[in-house]
Amino acid sequence: MSLGASLFLIAVGAILHFAVTATLAGIDIQVVGTILMVIGGIGFVISLYFYFANRRAAPGPPPPPSATYR
Repeated sequence: MSLGASLFLIAVGAILHFAVTATLAGIDIQVVGTILMVIGGIGFVISLYFYFANRRAAPGPPPPPSATYR
């Protein structure tokens, strides 16, 4: 999950949890919003971990110059 998708899930979950007052039979909209916010938060943390892990892995030193390129 990308950072943008995680932020989108958090935003949609917050809207469902705090702003929507409609009721549906058998579905609690506020609980659905909370679940989406939690999933988005977990995805955001995982995305940040992979982002910084890839930035930390620097390539090794450059290879020595070859004798053919003089």
